[in-house]
Amino acid sequence: MNITATELSKRFNREWIFHKLSYRFESGKTYALVGPNGSGKSTLLHILTGQVPPTGGTLNFENDMGKVDSHEVYKSMVIAAPYMDLIDEFTLDEMVKFHFCFKQIRDGNTIDEVIDRMELTHARHKTVANFSSGMRQRLKLGLSFFSKSDVLFLDEPTSNLDQKSIDWYWKNLTQLIGKNLIIIASNQEMEYPSTAEKVDILNYKKGYKA
Repeated sequence: MNITATELSKRFNREWIFHKLSYRFESGKTYALVGPNGSGKSTLLHILTGQVPPTGGTLNFENDMGKVDSHEVYKSMVIAAPYMDLIDEFTLDEMVKFHFCFKQIRDGNTIDEVIDRMELTHARHKTVANFSSGMRQRLKLGLSFFSKSDVLFLDEPTSNLDQKSIDWYWKNLTQLIGKNLIIIASNQEMEYPSTAEKVDILNYKKGYKA
């Protein structure tokens, strides 16, 4: 899937978060939305996923069949972010099964294989409410990595992860590079590949001169 932003703008109260951002995000490529904390990376990510409307400008989505209706694009996208909610009352097993009621599993894996690839088999019958912050983040990432999708959105993907889990993140991210459109919002270079095309949010601040 390709995503084309044309003069995309977002304003909160009287402040422009970004202004007249025009960019084409192409299938099979990896992009990094960069900028300091509070610069608007997550806001732009939310707009690109269709969760938040822009103040101005347009978004167009296209796949091999042509234009995709903005109300249907969610079927082709997955997202992982630290602030996303999980269902605390579910066990890991129930959470994974529930997620895959709405998404197809990538590569024909089974639920058992997905949990194994998350390296969370030991916690299969543990309730999500009792997961550590790192386990919760790995679960969110795993649900995204192992869902069949055209576009993968990641926001601060290594938040709360220890080094072992960061290695796991990179192993699974690398397998998707070149296959999916991947958009990563981060201000840490270790969270996205060096080959990622950078989109600096500061270049789209109203009145900002690059």
